[in-house]
Amino acid sequence: MQTNRSPLLLHPPKAEVSKAVGLALAEDIGPLGDLTAALLPPSVQTTARIVARSSGILAGTACAQETFLQIDSYLSLSWLVGEGEQLSAGQTIAIVSGGLASMCTAERVALNFLSHLSGIATHTRRFVDKAAGRVAIFDTRKTTPGLRSLEKAAVRAGGGCSHRSGLSDWVMLKDNHLSVLQIPAAVQLARQHWPARKVQVECDSVEQATQALDSGADALLLDNMSPEAIAKVVDYATRPQAVASSQSASTPPFAPPYLEASGGITLDNISDYLDLGLDAISSGSLVGGAHALDIGLDIA
Repeated sequence: MQTNRSPLLLHPPKAEVSKAVGLALAEDIGPLGDLTAALLPPSVQTTARIVARSSGILAGTACAQETFLQIDSYLSLSWLVGEGEQLSAGQTIAIVSGGLASMCTAERVALNFLSHLSGIATHTRRFVDKAAGRVAIFDTRKTTPGLRSLEKAAVRAGGGCSHRSGLSDWVMLKDNHLSVLQIPAAVQLARQHWPARKVQVECDSVEQATQALDSGADALLLDNMSPEAIAKVVDYATRPQAVASSQSASTPPFAPPYLEASGGITLDNISDYLDLGLDAISSGSLVGGAHALDIGLDIA
């Protein structure tokens, strides 16, 4: 689980950005090209401002930059606001200079990326502000197909942290896996097959949680459990025998036993979960519940 918010980690991988932008442009431009932009004199040069229409957190600058450059490498962008920084309504985010026709062709795709990803960063920042440093805020794998690395980067730009990116990152034993496997046997099988991987167990009851802890799981995902039930799990997990059991099998970055809560936790009730002794709260709503930030392009 990534908690480091260095500038390099705020952006998705360059290859993922290039791929996503290429697909988006192909979808938008179609087989015949931009019919309307073709009517513009190719010699016309202009300057435009990318402007925030509403307040929020900026994300997706790498995607916007790549969009303009894939259309026309002679377009020039000067960013006045950085990834993860606060925006106010009416604020100029960047200056774009170059050919008018190219600018018009790139405009919508660039703004779509900025608006969508800034919306995620803005929504994430609300959760992070509510948590006030008492627990870490993590995303999930509930992302838009094909845009996972971009959306997870937007969560990081908003001050959140990235959970596993895919199924090969570590072992997570969820309810459907446990429909045919018992927790002790499942943890043991995971150790045998993937000895270098962390093992996390999804639990929906105190009984399951104590069983997972006794089995030496590295981490627990407490799913849709009440604050009262979570408090009982935390009490059991911090007993010396539980800590010793987890430490015998765990490797960083988990601080055994690692306790994460998810399911039904919203901005309205998150305060009920902040002082229970949890390490993290994860929510699919960081992406799924975000609304696009209103961002526009104003040509001089």
